[in-house]
Amino acid sequence: MPTALVVADASWVTNEVRSALAVGSWRIEEITDPATVTDRLDHSRVDAVIVDMQIASQGGMAVIRAIRQATDEPTRPRTVLLLDRSADQFLARRAGADAAVLKPINAAELRQALGMVPSSAATTGDEEE
Repeated sequence: MPTALVVADASWVTNEVRSALAVGSWRIEEITDPATVTDRLDHSRVDAVIVDMQIASQGGMAVIRAIRQATDEPTRPRTVLLLDRSADQFLARRAGADAAVLKPINAAELRQALGMVPSSAATTGDEEE
């Protein structure tokens, strides 16, 4: 079962992500402090990180950049930035996010942004056994 780490300090954002991924077989973990994300990635397997654009004192772009700097390409989780407005697509690309989804979250769009993760997570899981 793939794991998604949701980085958001607004409970409605986390609730929307949970609701959008309820249909699939995702395990959802939550972090409200963006400064702890890379530490969490060092200590647990995460297949995707879904980051709110505005979180605490650190923006979503900074979180995405920190993930990219702290992890190697083959082990890096898929990153999805949750945007406040469509014009923020530019910022998501600039930060290096793998995908971006506009809030309010459309379940199909979020699942599509994460679409490659379940099959790759299953493959990775088979290799570890």
